[in-house]
Amino acid sequence: MGQSEYEKLPPSDPRLPPGQRPQRGWPALHYGPVPRFKPLTWDFQVFGATASAEKHRWDFAGFNALPRTTVRADFHCVTKFSVLDSDWTGVSASVVLDEVPPAPGVTHVMVWAEYGYSANLRLADFADPRTVFATHRNGESLTAEHGFPVRLVVPQLYAWKGPKWVRAVEYMRADRRGFWEERGYHNLADPWRQQRYSYQEEPGDGPLR
Repeated sequence: MGQSEYEKLPPSDPRLPPGQRPQRGWPALHYGPVPRFKPLTWDFQVFGATASAEKHRWDFAGFNALPRTTVRADFHCVTKFSVLDSDWTGVSASVVLDEVPPAPGVTHVMVWAEYGYSANLRLADFADPRTVFATHRNGESLTAEHGFPVRLVVPQLYAWKGPKWVRAVEYMRADRRGFWEERGYHNLADPWRQQRYSYQEEPGDGPLR
């Protein structure tokens, strides 16, 4: 790639996981069409193994009224570009966990987005203080192409674990592969260990295929 596309940083820059390159701008990559936002019918749900055994739902105004936070974090795409030092503003995943506690024995979550897209996460990664349901980046509202009104950002994992256009969180007592994990991507997705593809998985990294 030319200098117009990638910043010139020392190869040893501590912010870059192995195999990653710093990116100018923020490419919009996604599977399928960009959904049309319908504010009157949009909602955000938490269901599955909740402590109350009930589904919880926020409408658009209710979700945006939840406590908000800003997290400075990097964004590592499995296609090997990294966007460094972004400020992500939104609702921390820990707020969702506080508002709707999981039942005992929950170990994983499935994050659901428009068109049935999904990404599975270990509960520990979901509960990490850096994990945020972002509505803004660097002080500006997300564009539709980047996930407006809400996308999940999980800075410690590859970016496919953070779906755009999020609509729900499912609490689970056992792991289950999400959309890309069913199609050959690594179940855990740690960029520092270059966990890109399922053939790299070791015993215990995920459910049997």
